[in-house]
Amino acid sequence: MAMLAFVGMLNYLDRTTITTMRGSIVAAIPMSDAQFGLLTSVFLWVYGIFSPFVGFLADRISRSKVIIVSLFAWSLATLFTGFSDTFGELLTARALMGISEACYFPAALALIMDYHRGSTRSLASGVNMVGIMIGSGLGFLGGWIAEKYAWTLAFHIFGIVGIVYALILIFLLRDVSQSQLPIEEKTPREKVKFWDAVKTLFSMRSYILMLLFWAALGTIGWLIVGWLPTFFKERFGLTQTMAGLYATGYFYPAGIVGLLLGGFIADQWNKVNTRGRILTPVIGLAIASPCVFIASQTSVLWIAIVFFMIYNLMRMFGDANMMPILSMIADSRYRATGYGIFNLFATVIGGLSIYVGGMLRDADIGFSKIFQASSILLLVCAILMYFVRPSGDNE
Repeated sequence: MAMLAFVGMLNYLDRTTITTMRGSIVAAIPMSDAQFGLLTSVFLWVYGIFSPFVGFLADRISRSKVIIVSLFAWSLATLFTGFSDTFGELLTARALMGISEACYFPAALALIMDYHRGSTRSLASGVNMVGIMIGSGLGFLGGWIAEKYAWTLAFHIFGIVGIVYALILIFLLRDVSQSQLPIEEKTPREKVKFWDAVKTLFSMRSYILMLLFWAALGTIGWLIVGWLPTFFKERFGLTQTMAGLYATGYFYPAGIVGLLLGGFIADQWNKVNTRGRILTPVIGLAIASPCVFIASQTSVLWIAIVFFMIYNLMRMFGDANMMPILSMIADSRYRATGYGIFNLFATVIGGLSIYVGGMLRDADIGFSKIFQASSILLLVCAILMYFVRPSGDNE
């Protein structure tokens, strides 16, 4: 778990650091705001499109090998980013990073499910997600290094760290041996076919409900994360720096607590109720919904901060339990493929939600109404998850 959490941290650190050094990059490689935004958009598009296919590779070939190759490839792309002299080279590097980073999460979460078969599944999944939170929180290091030294140095450092760590993992990270797997999961990997996986997954009502749930939750998550700093700045008259601090400094720590707490509660509940892992995010989102509503209506800063913190804490109950719940309804051969499809929809729809949020703002629709709609959508997510039924492995 420690090894994978560190990989998850590098994954998000490498992908987000470019956003913290915009001024330094634009000064070195002149580009418009639209072009700079395209650097992130291309990453998301490629990441989403390739997620189902690279998830299938983890099911077909090897979880650990896909993780190691993914880490090495995106670290190499990160290193290459630091040598870019033109916008085209930067764009190419971001596209390559999108492809290689797409490999990691489906494979990592599937590997975690292979190792954690009993009362530790949700917590183990949450620990891996904590690495993501830490990586997101450390994104400021890129801006600091760029401002103090050079924007290229951050990419060189992070790229080299990832490459070295990938070489270390060659000797440490392993798939679960066939002898440790239950009899029903000892299916030769060569029998895993992509379109068979897709047809099997989409033939299950619960999988479709989970897909809708994850897409809707991604929409809310991207919308709030993308516009929360602007909301704080405009509603409470804060400076850009303070608005950014309140939108991240309290938000991400609450998310870390939510991942660990949501994982722990789900694991304990699952011991006495086979739907415990499903009901944990249902209750979490039912609590998160009014929190978003209250936070978006108040004119008191500390109330908004507290209720957005509670929202993010409770929202993470879903993140910690997605792969454990998927393992309860889907064939073990198709876990990584199934999660890759989740990533495709969540990334594409989530990215669009930020754009739609901007359109609504241009139409003079305030954040209060946008966040009110988000609170209603959180209840819809809770309802969708409530109707998910376990049908597969629940160990």
